[in-house]
Amino acid sequence: MAVKTKTKDGDDVIQIKKIEPDTITVHLLGASPMIMHRFAFKAWQELLLPAAKKNAAAKAESLKHDPLNEFRECCYRNRSEGEPTALHYPAGAFSKALAAAALDLPGATKAQILRLVGVVSTQINIYGVPTLGMDMVRSSDMARTPDVRTRAYLPEWACKVEISYIRSLIGAEQIVNLMDAAGLIVGIGDYRPQKGGQYGRFSVVDAKDKNFVRLVSTEGRAAQEAALQNPAFFNEDSAELYQWFVEETARREKVVPSAKGNGKPKAQDLEVPVQ
Repeated sequence: MAVKTKTKDGDDVIQIKKIEPDTITVHLLGASPMIMHRFAFKAWQELLLPAAKKNAAAKAESLKHDPLNEFRECCYRNRSEGEPTALHYPAGAFSKALAAAALDLPGATKAQILRLVGVVSTQINIYGVPTLGMDMVRSSDMARTPDVRTRAYLPEWACKVEISYIRSLIGAEQIVNLMDAAGLIVGIGDYRPQKGGQYGRFSVVDAKDKNFVRLVSTEGRAAQEAALQNPAFFNEDSAELYQWFVEETARREKVVPSAKGNGKPKAQDLEVPVQ
């Protein structure tokens, strides 16, 4: 922070005061379900090394979707087994949420918040059990082609975020208020308020909040790993559609990669219980 002073001779002298950085940990509790949608690894592979184009016969034999695999791949997974959760979320999403919230609040600008405030955590561990959700969507092509998208829905979720800030220019209370506002008007994940949706909202809570403590103690790595192997459905539509998929692929004798045993889908193997 620079200030001007004058010498005895009346000359201007610029003095640079030392800034005072500090950190604060905020505890976030989901106020609405979060939709986790990581870029599919198969799409990464296609961009890195595109596969040969399929002819009509090859297209007829292959499956367009494998919902169970798509559900698992859309989750941000912790590679290290030493982490308390199996799922995480990119820290940049929370930084962007803070900056975006500043656009709608008086007293600060997006650029200023990006300079003064930052997320220290390299990754944000997410507590909460993922469920399988299937939705009808329209692609971004000219024809707006309809398709079915399988994603991970976390009905309840919580996390801790460590934030760095310049204490001499912005206070801890303002950081908490800004994060709370970001959870209400911006959110994270697919179909969040910033994009006109209702998912991914959150609020700042005390570390001893009973719901926060419950999620941290019961919906960590073990519960998440179990759900990734045998997930529940987010809603009845997803359950019905998935059950139809299982029965229809079995009738057509299609090979589903996520199927157990000999690779052919079986209802008893692929059936997912409704939450």
